[in-house]
Amino acid sequence: MFHRTGRRATTALTLISLLTGCGLLPGGEDSSRRIVVGTTSEPSTLDPAASWDNSWELFRNVFQTLVSFPTGSSAPQPDAARSCRFADGDQRVFECELREGLKFTDGERLDASAVKYTFDRILTIKAKGGPAGLLDSLEQVETRGDLTVVFRLKKPDATFPFILATPAMSLVSPGSYPADKLRQDGGVTGSGPYELASYVSGEKAELTRNENYSGFAKRKNGAVTIRYFTDSDKVFEALKKKQVDAVYRGLTSEQVVELEERRPGNEYLQLVETVGADIRYLVFNPADPAAGKLAVRRAVAQVVDRDALVAKVYQGTAEPLYSMVPKGIAGHATSFFDQYGDPSTAKAKRFLEEAGISTPVPLTLWFTSDRYGSGTELEFVELKRQLEASKLFDVTLRSQPWKQFQAGYQKGEYPVFGRGWFPDFPDPDNFVAPFVGKENALSTPYESPEITGKLLPESRRLSDRATVGGHFGRAQQILVEDVRLLPLWQGKLYVASTDDIGGGERALDPQTVMQMWELERKTSW
Repeated sequence: MFHRTGRRATTALTLISLLTGCGLLPGGEDSSRRIVVGTTSEPSTLDPAASWDNSWELFRNVFQTLVSFPTGSSAPQPDAARSCRFADGDQRVFECELREGLKFTDGERLDASAVKYTFDRILTIKAKGGPAGLLDSLEQVETRGDLTVVFRLKKPDATFPFILATPAMSLVSPGSYPADKLRQDGGVTGSGPYELASYVSGEKAELTRNENYSGFAKRKNGAVTIRYFTDSDKVFEALKKKQVDAVYRGLTSEQVVELEERRPGNEYLQLVETVGADIRYLVFNPADPAAGKLAVRRAVAQVVDRDALVAKVYQGTAEPLYSMVPKGIAGHATSFFDQYGDPSTAKAKRFLEEAGISTPVPLTLWFTSDRYGSGTELEFVELKRQLEASKLFDVTLRSQPWKQFQAGYQKGEYPVFGRGWFPDFPDPDNFVAPFVGKENALSTPYESPEITGKLLPESRRLSDRATVGGHFGRAQQILVEDVRLLPLWQGKLYVASTDDIGGGERALDPQTVMQMWELERKTSW
């Protein structure tokens, strides 16, 4: 969703309010009780070989990766591996030594051959919209005995340890996952802190302790139920009625403000905020008759008013974003503001007139109705208002639930669509590389030889990630010139819970993935 030595995680956790009742202490005899978490972020797949999205939320808790981000870590640390390191000076040979005695929940050994099987499988299947693109630098995987795995890279890649830590690289059992196709039986076989006891699409996932787990996670509860909601109001109401203990992803800005202000009736609720690196942006399809024209894209970029969008829709729970690399990540810039300045209908009109494009330009904007919370619809209503107020565009809004929406953009059906990006790892590479190249996370080919052939390869030779700002400054300027992607805002992430739940401030890792094992129920003296 990733690690390299010396990187700073950007998800600084800040406790906004911790309304602990008198005499409440974490742990104790009640710490094994089941905790119920509500979210609007349902997995799109249960097979890691097909996932490059928020399915990772579930994967982090039921699978292991070779390395991962323990709470408070800014660099990848061993998980299924006992140790990992670059074995050469050119950062092209990466070796991991596995822990002894690891097993999957089907009883099979998690050894070096299972690790190789996992990575070979991802590259063999190459699922559309899946994580194979993260492994473009991988040449082959070798094993030495039962416990040593060697990754040989085609080219130097200092980001490779970070990639290994993404839940996309979740280790799977060869006996339960076909080598050349996705698993279709709805089951999950992992080696993580929890087992997936049951899963009902659109409703819930039941997680129970994996008693054979061996890794870094220290579980502070006995079991977790994840309940999936399609509406922010419903998940918030469930929290207020104590039908769920905690909520992650899906709260609207109004609901966050209500919790921050501790309005009557909410005194028993608490809120934890993370200064996250999640972003929202528009994607323009180059195959579309209108969106494929540079002048149209430039005109949209010139009209959109991020300040108004954030103020009206997100009420301080987000901030305007003027580059694909957000604040807090090395290489952040304000490239779009530098290029376009304040919103201007007059400038936008000139772009279109100089290209001989008649107005109003018809545009259809697509968004997902159930992925990022109910605020998404309000966001697109505001974008439509801004674009049409310029008299330069005639905008139609369309939406689909996430699974259908995802299938549509992967087929190239949408002229313009909105996406969110939660970082695979806290590095500027992860806010540029996934979106460019022939095969990318958006399924809209974006050829940029300077980025893919020069800037990214050069930056990946640098193990000190604080020194890559120049490379990504130039990459962002190219993105501004092409306007294939239009960054809109950078968000904050929140965990809301009842006041008898502890651990929310520890539960979010640098990938902003929820580590369910950190949540605990407090008990009295």
